[in-house]
Amino acid sequence: MPDQKDHHIAIFRGKEIRKAIHKNEWWFSVVDVIEVLTNSVNPRDYWYKMKIRVKDEDGIELSTLCRQLKLMSSDGKKYETDCANTEGIFRIIQSIPSPKAEPFKRWLAKVGYERIQEIEDPELATKRTRALYKAKGYPDDWIEKRMRGIAIREELTGEWEKRGAENKRDYAILTAEISEATFGLKPNEHKKLKGLERENLRDHMNDFELIFSMLGERSTTEIHRNENSKGVKKLKKDAAAGGRIAGNARHELEKKLGRSVVSKENYLQKPKSNKLIEKKHE
Repeated sequence: MPDQKDHHIAIFRGKEIRKAIHKNEWWFSVVDVIEVLTNSVNPRDYWYKMKIRVKDEDGIELSTLCRQLKLMSSDGKKYETDCANTEGIFRIIQSIPSPKAEPFKRWLAKVGYERIQEIEDPELATKRTRALYKAKGYPDDWIEKRMRGIAIREELTGEWEKRGAENKRDYAILTAEISEATFGLKPNEHKKLKGLERENLRDHMNDFELIFSMLGERSTTEIHRNENSKGVKKLKKDAAAGGRIAGNARHELEKKLGRSVVSKENYLQKPKSNKLIEKKHE
């Protein structure tokens, strides 16, 4: 399903490794792996030169181990990126002289094994996601809302897939319709407000932002079903309507509170109290 749930950030010793599901297995960003293992300031250049060196020395085309998959970049957009599965990454690592290689291989094998377990028991993926948020310091009540939001999002994208949304661009357009009607901001604008770059926007929403996101998406799902909507044009109209329902509720709450619930707050920095802190913006 072409949804954000199929694209994740893995963490190795505090470093991010982008990964995506392709044919039911994890594929990892080669340049991210290179950056982690070499600390190169230009991992793309390292990868380019490495392919030439390995071909000259061993006659092996490392690029044949890779697939071009779209992954999120630091500018918030998705680009075709060289990715390799666990077996391919192991071979690539053999050509990287690094003391971090062995620990990384063990970590990679563990991630691959966990994916096999999740295919057999999908509930494990939910449990691991919950545990990851807990380990990062998110409070329990926030985690519950986030997990519920993930379920609602998956239900919505399932409807989109059945009703005519054909690619990631369609999904992005529909998501933007809901977001703009709910918050008065498109997702990229919302991320900019919070000072985010490659980070997942919803991982940095406060309670109210999560709640209104859920309301907008759940309303959209129900409208699709109630009207048996078909085609991106109708889905887009429904998305705007579902977002307006959440947006109207947000406006009513803001009148009572006397302040906006759309916030600059994020989880880029987390004090021990686990409270959100506001990142300063110039």
